[in-house]
Amino acid sequence: MTGPKYVEKRNAIRETWFTYGDDVLQRFVIGTGALDADEKAELEQENEENGDLLLLPDLQDSYDVLPRKLLLMYKWLNENVDFKYILKADDDTFARIDLIQEELKGKSKERLYWGFFNGRARVKRRGPWQEGEWVLCDYYLPYALGGGYVLSADLVQFVAQNIEWLKMYHSEDVSLGTWLAPLEVKREHDPRFDTEYKSRGCSNQYLVTHKQSEDQMREKHHQLQSSGRLCHTEVQYRMSYTYDWSGPPSKCCTRKEGVP
Repeated sequence: MTGPKYVEKRNAIRETWFTYGDDVLQRFVIGTGALDADEKAELEQENEENGDLLLLPDLQDSYDVLPRKLLLMYKWLNENVDFKYILKADDDTFARIDLIQEELKGKSKERLYWGFFNGRARVKRRGPWQEGEWVLCDYYLPYALGGGYVLSADLVQFVAQNIEWLKMYHSEDVSLGTWLAPLEVKREHDPRFDTEYKSRGCSNQYLVTHKQSEDQMREKHHQLQSSGRLCHTEVQYRMSYTYDWSGPPSKCCTRKEGVP
């Protein structure tokens, strides 16, 4: 997903990781409801040149409506595309679509929810991400962080067909985790999804890396083209974790050495 004005980010993605993978439909999702005629014309011209924008005329794009934007995206996919999986990513994300596709050959085609999960995030009561209507418990329910995750088509279909029943919270990734919480879902926590609020560094194992500038995307792409490796030098700024599904979510996620 992206915002109307972030054409430079979109171009960086087009030049880099959008060139990976086979038989992939790629779309930048943008709400155009609040745009003037000139802004809409610019996006229409961009789409004419690239053919990869999904424009939502009924959505006034902002951070406050990201859950609704996600729902409209899922609804469009469910009604218009024959697909097996989706990778949802942000416009500051770098993804190894080629490796993700290869790994999906060995994964379940049903009920798959694959990403970097958090189960011990306390509910935000102040700031831009505050959740004024969260009353379920004192933690968010386990969810895959929104910088990048994979869903199988049946889960997208479930969400799309139940839009009118789903409560939207402030964060789209928290909302999705809540919508899927009561379902029999295959939740796969994978530290190779570097999707926290800031990047943990650079590892050649990473499938998804969040919080990347346009220059960082181009550098990673150059490294892959020249050496076959993602990183010029591997570096870890903070430790990661495996997810312990055997206990309560608040005890899920102990950071330790040796996890990418």
